Amino acid sequence: MAKSKDENFFQNVYEVVKLIPAGRVTSYGAIASYLGSKGSARMVGWALIASHATSNIPAYRVVNRNGLLTGKQHFESPDAMQASLEQEGIRVKNDRVVDFDKLFWDPAKELL
Repeated sequence: MAKSKDENFFQNVYEVVKLIPAGRVTSYGAIASYLGSKGSARMVGWALIASHATSNIPAYRVVNRNGLLTGKQHFESPDAMQASLEQEGIRVKNDRVVDFDKLFWDPAKELL
């Protein structure tokens, strides 16, 4: 059976997310843009929600374009996303990544 377009997109999202280095973060929109679907940041979010069944996808490294932990409610506890980031040395204050611009990993630049 052939995969649907959404399943292929989700798999592509997972492959990019697996490449985000520990201690770095990216945004839903940056992933969507890299995959050639600039207006599909929400679809990236849906893919990451679905990824929670797969333990090797570091979905916690993906935040919104302002560094906010907007996906935190989709983790096993309200603090799990922040805890995972902090284990990698990323500081979070008021649900926002501190020094987001410095820690931002842009797949369009990093995966040339």
